[in-house]
Amino acid sequence: MAVYNYDVVVLGSGPAGEGAAMNAAKAGRKVAMVDSRRQVGGNCTHLGTIPSKALRHSVRQIMQFNTNPMFRAIGEPRWFSFPDVLKSAEKVISKQVASRTGYYARNRVDLFFGTGSFTDDQTIEVVCANGVVETLMAKQIIVATGSRPYRPADIDFNHSRIYDSDTILSLGHTPRKLIVYGAGVIGCEYASIFSGLGVLVELVDNREQLLSFLDSEISQALSYHFSNNNITVRHNEEYERVEGVENGVILHLKSGKKIKADALLWCNGRTGNTDQLGLENIGIKANGRGQITVDENYRTTVPNIFAAGDVIGWPSLASAAHDQGRSAAGSIVDNGSWRFVNDVPTGIYTIPEISSIGKNEQELTQAKVPYEVGKAFFKSMARAQIAGEPQGMLKILFHRETLEVLGVHCFGYQASEIVHIGQAIMNQPGELNTLKYFVNTTFNYPTMAEAYRVAAYDGLNRLF
Repeated sequence: MAVYNYDVVVLGSGPAGEGAAMNAAKAGRKVAMVDSRRQVGGNCTHLGTIPSKALRHSVRQIMQFNTNPMFRAIGEPRWFSFPDVLKSAEKVISKQVASRTGYYARNRVDLFFGTGSFTDDQTIEVVCANGVVETLMAKQIIVATGSRPYRPADIDFNHSRIYDSDTILSLGHTPRKLIVYGAGVIGCEYASIFSGLGVLVELVDNREQLLSFLDSEISQALSYHFSNNNITVRHNEEYERVEGVENGVILHLKSGKKIKADALLWCNGRTGNTDQLGLENIGIKANGRGQITVDENYRTTVPNIFAAGDVIGWPSLASAAHDQGRSAAGSIVDNGSWRFVNDVPTGIYTIPEISSIGKNEQELTQAKVPYEVGKAFFKSMARAQIAGEPQGMLKILFHRETLEVLGVHCFGYQASEIVHIGQAIMNQPGELNTLKYFVNTTFNYPTMAEAYRVAAYDGLNRLF
């Protein structure tokens, strides 16, 4: 058994771990990365963000081909199986792994592939796949082990027709009908992906409204779009039991309803990957969802141990995780790179996509802020017409007296890109955060970005 000494050891090579390792290495620290897979990238690259978004992109291309009259000159609409579409995602994964492996090599970060756990607050024991045990000693340790789908004990995930958001990527057929249990971000994304492949989807939501944290108008737009695309949304429903049968799955609901489908995709919550870390050896206790509590410096209750990413909970986004990891390392190396990550845009990759930042109408109304609204509907935007993407809108919420931009909400084509223009203005200090920026700035034409100009004029015209 070999013993290695480092300044910083990072557990988990997803976005949080990568951000932490790179920042520490660039600050001159000797860094080791431990990951349970034989490749870097974490769940983000192998099971979550990258494969699902690559899958979504392919499905959008199929939908465009099958609905665009121009392509009828080539032939009739085509049907694609889920496994065939998934192949495109696999190509992206391999490219991402190659790129990220290069980052570690260039920054002289040592890689250890195996299961890492604490023996004390400065020692990590790594059990490699071949049984070899390595011991890593470090002054500081950063936990970035991510999360996995929450699996209730009363559901048989070994059944061939019952999946979670990890195992769905091994689906070997295309179901005619799919039950998606859980209408959070992941559930809504997969519901729209399968709907785009022509699958009938039953989306079971235990709340009154889809994605209730969104602006209600955006949530309603998504709900309406789902209803027009083979997705039946069942609100205020909870499962009683899941019955796996020979040719499918029967979902029994507490309301007395029963739904039968070819397969079930469970998308109801996630849990932190902390159960194999040996936290009991260092006095750290995870909560009921397997998450670790940290302070604003991403420090745990043990002073030399930090945590970042999904393993600490909110907001459980790849974008935020990378910045959290970088900030955790920034707290260690003290190079001015620390910040508390709370300015996080929401990016939801349904079809069409959704993105937002700042306050929504419900929040501003409750806080009694005198706001006004400016809207630009994509059906009137030249770029959206050219792209054949008329669904959606950009919505700007601003203070009716100071014109300060308070929130940006977008539904439709390129929403996750569009939102960052509003984010940039909202982050300007003092009077520089103003709706006037959008009317005093010349935007390229035709672009989706010029929706800001249209929405700003719309909002200003409401003032009196």
